[in-house]
Amino acid sequence: MNDLRPVPAADMHAPSPAPEAALVRAYVGLGANLGEPVAQLNGALAALAALPATRVAGVSSLYRSAPVGYLDQPDFYNAVAALDTALSPQALLAALLDIERRGGRERAFRNAPRTIDLDLLLYGAQTVSEPGLTVPHPRLGQRAFVVQPLAELAPQCVVPGAGEVRTLLAAVAAQPIERIGALQPPA
Repeated sequence: MNDLRPVPAADMHAPSPAPEAALVRAYVGLGANLGEPVAQLNGALAALAALPATRVAGVSSLYRSAPVGYLDQPDFYNAVAALDTALSPQALLAALLDIERRGGRERAFRNAPRTIDLDLLLYGAQTVSEPGLTVPHPRLGQRAFVVQPLAELAPQCVVPGAGEVRTLLAAVAAQPIERIGALQPPA
């Protein structure tokens, strides 16, 4: 059963947030293709809005695309959310993984179908390379289901080592993706 209700910060078992004044714009990719994907993405978006020291600053349109890698599965529904957060990249990743766990995410194999998938795409202009966390997301510029919604939200955003998001669109232009609507922004 999916349980995407907000979890108090003390229950997240993540490092403490940075000082309130140190808000960073982070971008999170949202995806799902099992169960009720649109409802699950809306639930994940609400869970993101409930994170401590974090607010949802924007949400892209909702997109549908064919699976990548393992093809014998339903199409994916994807979006990107912009967050203003005082959480560190490590704390934000821990919170994303917790939302996935509460949403019923299972990691059977690489590119497996999933009830919810949350990827930390960008964390300000920072680069992070440590076990379990790489920012920018290593495949960010290779997937239309990430680049298209990110370009909709922040076309001039710079991906460290890759350039402006809008320039990444050409590399994924041949990948089929369909804009299908909107998620319900959290209140």
